Amino acid sequence: MKLWDKGFSTDKKIDHFTVGNDRELDLLLAKYDVIASTAHAKMLAKVGLISEDEGIALEKELKFILGTIEQGTFTIEDDFEDMHSKIEFLLTERLGDIGKKIHSARSRNDQVLVAMQLFLKEELNEIKSQVKALFDLLIELAEKHQQVLLPGYTHLQIAMPSSFGLWFSAYAESLVDDLYFVQAAYKVADQNPLGSAAGYGSSFPIDRTFTTEELGFETLKYNVVAAQMGRGKVEKATAFGISSIAATLSKLAMDITLYMSQNFDFISFPNELTTGSSIMPHKKNPDVFELIRAKCNKIQAVPNQLTLITNNLPSGYHRDLQLVKESIVPALQDMKACLEMMTFSLKEIRVNQNILNDPKYDYLFSVDTLNEMVKNGMPFRDAYKTMGTAIENGTFKPNKDIEHSHEGSLGNLKLNEIENKFKVIWNA
Repeated sequence: MKLWDKGFSTDKKIDHFTVGNDRELDLLLAKYDVIASTAHAKMLAKVGLISEDEGIALEKELKFILGTIEQGTFTIEDDFEDMHSKIEFLLTERLGDIGKKIHSARSRNDQVLVAMQLFLKEELNEIKSQVKALFDLLIELAEKHQQVLLPGYTHLQIAMPSSFGLWFSAYAESLVDDLYFVQAAYKVADQNPLGSAAGYGSSFPIDRTFTTEELGFETLKYNVVAAQMGRGKVEKATAFGISSIAATLSKLAMDITLYMSQNFDFISFPNELTTGSSIMPHKKNPDVFELIRAKCNKIQAVPNQLTLITNNLPSGYHRDLQLVKESIVPALQDMKACLEMMTFSLKEIRVNQNILNDPKYDYLFSVDTLNEMVKNGMPFRDAYKTMGTAIENGTFKPNKDIEHSHEGSLGNLKLNEIENKFKVIWNA
């Protein structure tokens, strides 16, 4: 069944090419198409395009279909082009002509728009919750290990003392920045496009304010052309949001992979969170974190994919837009999996308490030793030269009794302030 069926068949190759993997992706989106269809049916009854009894009948059958989706028994067979055609078929099969009336005053274009935006809103909220779980864990780890020193690097050369408290809370505060992008994406998605039909509105006297309130959107996408132009744009906004999180997770995964190696030996994990080698019995590989890194790097490519699909399209609907679904939906699933696995694994992290006892890290304290000279009255440039000469001559003696007290330094992490910053964006 095709919603655009005019009584003749298209070539099977054309069908296969144009439908693509829509059926598989639509199994994730069908719930939201049913929710939107229910609101649409209520609106049709409200404005008198169908009777009150017809509206009730449609609501009842849509509720039944929603139940099959939630139970996992809903399918989209090859006879159907997508979720829309299968749902309308089921309504017509059970209600006859009443089922055929559900498509009045809408198009498959605004059906896709509203289902996708409802889906994205829910996905973004779920991702926000996962980010919060990771944030809370990082703050907890920062507090627990704030006194444990860790080498800080620039150019992968040892630079200055850091700490596990500083390292964990750095990623926590980075997640705050990521949520700004996620929140912006949510605002873009939280505009009701239903009623824009094929992109030019309808001659039916529909009530778009009613469906906006019924579906829980913050506002209406008023201009019907603008609503249609939102397809691809809302997905791209979402992609930017999750790609920001992905960048943070990828960097954290890279740090963990380095720090687990024998050359660093800063952290470790229980055996059950690592993998072995087929020939090297000593190996404890960080496969989980390598895959998080790779998957998150893939996610960071999604905004560019969506840009290349949509950047030269004029206004109005074009079939190119079908492809944005197959970029954003898997990316969201990968994002949730990466957040889940990072949080799950980090709960078991083991921290090396005595890293800086190794003499190779003595030069980490050169800046702090230099700063003591400055505090005692020596001009900075003279202290710098004196320190450089001592290092060159092998007479440098580190002052390891360091004190970093300014806001955000290893001696003053400001964890409460970082938590408050997170709360502000969380409640926005």
